[in-house]
Amino acid sequence: MRQDARFFAKMGMVALSLAIGSATALAASGGGGGGSGGGGGGSSGTPPCKQAKGQCKSGSLEDKYRYEQGRALALAGRYDEALTALNAIESPDSMTFTMIGYAKRKLGKYDEGLAFYQKALALDPNNINTHEYLGEAYAEKGKLDLAKAELVKVSAVCGTTCEQYQDLAKAIAGTPDEN
Repeated sequence: MRQDARFFAKMGMVALSLAIGSATALAASGGGGGGSGGGGGGSSGTPPCKQAKGQCKSGSLEDKYRYEQGRALALAGRYDEALTALNAIESPDSMTFTMIGYAKRKLGKYDEGLAFYQKALALDPNNINTHEYLGEAYAEKGKLDLAKAELVKVSAVCGTTCEQYQDLAKAIAGTPDEN
């Protein structure tokens, strides 16, 4: 596992603990918004939200926290929990799809993981994290020609000294990191 991944996994767990504690305290105080979309706004310490035609929309702040939690859980090997957090994101982006693909792949659901990597690349063709994880999936399946093609794409975006290139090169060589 990458050094920074361990740090972010720990920080994500701290953030998750704080979020759960805050939500529990808020619920106990009678504050917070109800419903599946979250939201609510105004009083009892709830953060303000964006207004759209008089309605409060849950926005990117909630999605950001869900992504950070999902990523930390996935990197900590808690893939099912990661998927719960990541699938709750209302406006998924390329990195959301990348991490869903990562969690699916780590659960042994390669075809589902690959489909999410393709969704991610459709949104951001130069996402080096997606190319790295896609290449790792190919390497795990013994499709080294496809893995090497992803390595070329990573090098085109960030060169040969970036972490994504180094990690994918290790996976192709058969000496991958823990994650």
